[in-house]
Parts: sequence; C-alpha cells; structure tokens
Amino acid sequence: MGVEFHRSLFHDYTCAPSDNALLQERVMAYWLVKCEPHECSFDELRTRPNSTGYWRGVRNYQARNSIRDVMSKGDLAFFYHSNCDEPGIAGIVTIAAAGYPDPSQFDKKDKYYDEKSTEQEPRWYSFDVKWKKKLKTYVNLADLKSNKKLTEMKAVQKGQRLSIQPVTEKEWKEVCKMAEA
Repeated sequence: MGVEFHRSLFHDYTCAPSDNALLQERVMAYWLVKCEPHECSFDELRTRPNSTGYWRGVRNYQARNSIRDVMSKGDLAFFYHSNCDEPGIAGIVTIAAAGYPDPSQFDKKDKYYDEKSTEQEPRWYSFDVKWKKKLKTYVNLADLKSNKKLTEMKAVQKGQRLSIQPVTEKEWKEVCKMAEA
C-alpha cells in the first residue's frame, strides 16, 4: 500500500543561446510539516535569516523516504503547529532545499545523534523551509476534522502522527479556502 500523491504541473523555461525556449515540466507536490511552536513557531521562522529554517530530527522511515525520494525544492507545505494548546495550520512555506543528509545524526552531542548513521550511508534526511505566507485565519485541527471535504486528509485521520505528510491538491485548495489564503 503506497501513498497517492496528487500533483499539479507547472513549467520552468530554460533558454539556450542557440535554441528556442525549451519546456521542462516539473511536478509540484504539497505537504503538511509539523513543528512544535516551542521549538520554532511559524512567526519565529520569519525572523530567521532569509526567513529560512532547516528541518532536523525527523526519525521515522516513512517520513524520511518522503523527504529523500519525493519532496522537491519549490514544493509548498502547510506549517502545522503540533503538541500545543491549539494544534493547526499557521501558514505556508516553500521547500527551499530537499533531500540532504541531516547533519544532526552525525553530532554526538546532538539529541538527534544516531550512532548507526555514517556520512557514507546516512539514515536520516533534512530539508529547508522558507516562510512564504501567513494564513489570514489559523486553521485549527478541530476545523480540519469537521470539514467533510477533508475526511481523507492524513492530518485528520486517527493514528497519523508523521511530522511530514503529503497533501492532495484538492485538500490544499480546501484548506486555503478555509483560511482565505
């Protein structure tokens, strides 16, 4: 059983001096990335250099595989505050860099150190996010769960605790509509 990714297409145009414009199709995916606000809130991300942060410490193989194999620079993600009084979606980030080995796994002093990881064979992957837009309305988990159009969304299903989750294009549009983004 695999994860079904619904994607939209956008185009990058590359021009070479001797060629006409070459059309290159790139597939964009949508994500929901969870962060505990006491670690880094959406508003705090905006204050960081270039409004960019490095996502570290993902220690789940399914999430790791999504980061390593599917996530791409330019994808969009909902920034979800988890493990707080009112969990929910605060804003939108762009994936600024994807699928590189998480440096924390190699640092013996880091809480995310993994003695089985090596630089030649890393086990865990990171990505960078860049602050894009704060939602006009914070979309809390209760509102997500009560929306009949979002019953298949991973974030509202029982037992879905992954910190990185795919979001379908239909779900993306519905949440944006809820937030008036």
